[in-house]
Amino acid sequence: MTVTTLQERTVLPMAKAINEGLRAAMAADDKVLLMGEDIGPLGGVFRVTDKLQADFGSARVLDTPLAESGIIGNAIGLALRGYRPVIEIQFDGFIFPGFNQIVAHLAKITNRHEGAISMPVVIRVPYGGHIGAVEHHQESPEAYFAHTPGLRVVAPSTPNDAYWMIQQAIQSNDPVLFFEPKAKYWMKGEVDPAAPAADLHQTRVARTGTDCTVVAYGAMVTMALQAAEVAESEGTSLEVVDLRSVSPIHYEPLLESVRKTGRLVVAQEASGNASVGSEIAAYVAEHAFYSLEAPVLRVSGYDVPFPPARLEGYFLPDADRILEAVDRTMHY
Repeated sequence: MTVTTLQERTVLPMAKAINEGLRAAMAADDKVLLMGEDIGPLGGVFRVTDKLQADFGSARVLDTPLAESGIIGNAIGLALRGYRPVIEIQFDGFIFPGFNQIVAHLAKITNRHEGAISMPVVIRVPYGGHIGAVEHHQESPEAYFAHTPGLRVVAPSTPNDAYWMIQQAIQSNDPVLFFEPKAKYWMKGEVDPAAPAADLHQTRVARTGTDCTVVAYGAMVTMALQAAEVAESEGTSLEVVDLRSVSPIHYEPLLESVRKTGRLVVAQEASGNASVGSEIAAYVAEHAFYSLEAPVLRVSGYDVPFPPARLEGYFLPDADRILEAVDRTMHY
């Protein structure tokens, strides 16, 4: 079977970039399998797996029952037999029926066997808000998994990162939670198949600045960049740092930025209590305290369950809330 993969630079929406990354990984290694609800002929509810079953067959792109615990349990068994399964959790809030399989087994098997067994399992999770969906369809559960030793947790913010990071995640011998910002599935950007832009867990500076650092990941990177544009017109220079990986976090570029600007605002969609943003704030305060000109400020979703769609605009942080935090930190 001949499968055509991306050969030259092109502009793609993020959903298509992930599709092409999956296609490249499957073409390179016949041990890569896809599993999930409605990912076969339908191509998934967001069409991320569109046409992959037609190209690779139903033995490698498997439609599963609606049973997340069973899907993850099967993936663990396949990994034990030498395969590299890639699971799609249809919506972020549906991951919780499989939570025990992930944190009690998938995350611990390698350590339990003193490194003799690897778990090359990727769990794709469309996550976050901005799509006007109902309960259980707009969650941000990344902190649960970032807290769990044995798991890697990443979130791309651009189509090029999505294309490369899904392939790097599949190549990892450790389990990877791959959080896809569903609000950015239709955001277009250039994808270069020639070489990866960075390591899977490497933090990048998305925009340079001098007055205040704003760190974000996933969909919030776009909000941070929008805030930086507005701030520049008002005479404030923001440096935007894209984490890309929330476990492990590559801190050095972030610390370098804070040492330069003296201020930090952390932006995330998830609720603020005991979150990724909390950890970043604590780490920076511990390791760059004498560089800070003001307290680290956090911008996040509120500490309430995700509201009905008509109220999501009040819950989700936007550029205005980031700018408000920037104004506060600049006036300490």
